[in-house]
Amino acid sequence: MSLAQSTLEFLVKLKENNNRDWFNEHKNQFKDEQAKVVDFAEQLIAEVNKFDVLEPVSGKRSLFRIYRDTRFSKDKTPYKTHFSGQLKRATALRRGGYYFQIAPNDNTMIAGGFFAPNSNDLKRIRQEIAADPNSLRQIISAPAFLKTFGELKGDQVKTAPRGFSKTDPAIDLLRYKQYLLIRKFSDKEVMAADFLAKAAETYHHMLPLFEYMSSILTTDENGAPLEGLY
Repeated sequence: MSLAQSTLEFLVKLKENNNRDWFNEHKNQFKDEQAKVVDFAEQLIAEVNKFDVLEPVSGKRSLFRIYRDTRFSKDKTPYKTHFSGQLKRATALRRGGYYFQIAPNDNTMIAGGFFAPNSNDLKRIRQEIAADPNSLRQIISAPAFLKTFGELKGDQVKTAPRGFSKTDPAIDLLRYKQYLLIRKFSDKEVMAADFLAKAAETYHHMLPLFEYMSSILTTDENGAPLEGLY
């Protein structure tokens, strides 16, 4: 399944006319293009559930609102210029999340990972990495990982996180504050018949990192299951 050229064209026009008057005049077109993205999300959910277990959600409920929150932003344009959404893995035993963003000018992305781990989770992840960095290194150096994502992405501290030495052999991994996997797609790829398959395949390649992180975040430092999760 592909996405329609008209969807990308609408988003281009929205960026050029990012105001309420224009949007209200083209509300029906927005709804038509949104419906196409909803259909794509429905089929993507079905594909992901073949290899993972997601929280029950409809394609429409997986999408984020098109309206921007401008309360704390210098940019007061009222609308996002992309369609985006998320898929959540089911139960507290499956950590990590899936994200998609449909945007013109080759800015579509299929992404996932750990966008904002809380301080306790981040500390637990770093403790495990410091004790055994090779497990994570094997995941992010696997051929399928490199071909799909290139590298692990995410914000990092500049030197060393509190409680860890900047001379630690795993300092390059310990600096991460986020653990993100991102694959970008061109407009041509988005409109190709195999885009849905490639999007699902991209999510599938995230599983080794998700399972690694899930095993860490559902156990204590001794590997014992955390209470209340099982």
